[in-house]
Amino acid sequence: MPVPYWRLSGFYLCYFATLGAFIPYWSLYLKENGFNPAEIGQLSALLVGTKIIAPNLWGWIADHSRKNLRIIRWTSFFAALLFAGFLAIHNYMEFAWLTIGFSFFWNAPLPLYEATTLAHLQVDSHRYSRIRLWGSVGFILTVVGVGKLLDSQPILLLPVMITALLALTWLTTLATPESLSVSHAHSPIRLASIIKKPEVIAFLLVYILIQFAHAPYYVFYSIYLKQHLYSTTTTGLLWSLGVIAEIALFLFMKALLKRYSLRGILL
Repeated sequence: MPVPYWRLSGFYLCYFATLGAFIPYWSLYLKENGFNPAEIGQLSALLVGTKIIAPNLWGWIADHSRKNLRIIRWTSFFAALLFAGFLAIHNYMEFAWLTIGFSFFWNAPLPLYEATTLAHLQVDSHRYSRIRLWGSVGFILTVVGVGKLLDSQPILLLPVMITALLALTWLTTLATPESLSVSHAHSPIRLASIIKKPEVIAFLLVYILIQFAHAPYYVFYSIYLKQHLYSTTTTGLLWSLGVIAEIALFLFMKALLKRYSLRGILL
C-alpha cells in the first residue's frame, strides 16, 4: 500500500503553520487587549494545563472506539469553531474559559495523527522525518509571513488569521485516508511500574526541564522584543532560526539513525 506522502504532509504543514501564527504572536495580542503579564502567564498556563488531561482522554477514546481519524476530524473542527469565539470576547474570564475549551480539542489531533502517520508508514518509519519536516516549513512560512503582515496591519486581525489556519488544518484531515487498523495486545505491566524505572524518570525529568526553560520564552519573548523596539518582521525572523535547524535535523535524521542510537541522539 503506497504511503499518501503529500496528504499526510499537508496536515503537518497546516498544523504547525497555525502554531507559527499562534505561539510567537498570541501574547502580543493578549497584551494589546489590556492583559497584564500575570494574566498572560495564567492564560498561557491554561493552554498547557489541558495537555495533561486532553491527549490521554482522547487517546483512550480512540483506542476503545477504533475511530482514530474520525476523532481527529471532529476535534480539529471544534478547535477551529471555538477559536473563532476569540473574535467576540474581551474580558479575562471569557478568555480563560474559551482557552480551556479550545485547547481541550486542539491538543487532541496531533498525537492521534502521529499514530495515523506511523500506521501508514509501517516498516518505512524512517520516512517519518521527511513528512514531519513540512510542519517546520509551515511554521517558518507563517511566523515570518504573519510578522511581516502585522507590521502594517493591526494585531487585532490575528484571531482571524489563526481561525483560517485552523480551518485549513481541519480540511487536510478530510483528505487523509484511513490507515490499516493496528491492534494492541493488553499489557499486564502496570503504568506505575514503568514510571518508576530510572531511565523513564530521567527522561521525564529532562522533558520537565525543557518545559521550564521554554515556558518564559514561548510566552514573553515576543513581548520582550517589542519592548526593545524590534519590528514584528524581525521578531518572526528570530523565531524562525531555531526551526531552520530543526529542518536540517529532519533532513539528515535517516543518516543519523543509522550511525547513532536514539539514546545517543537524545544525549
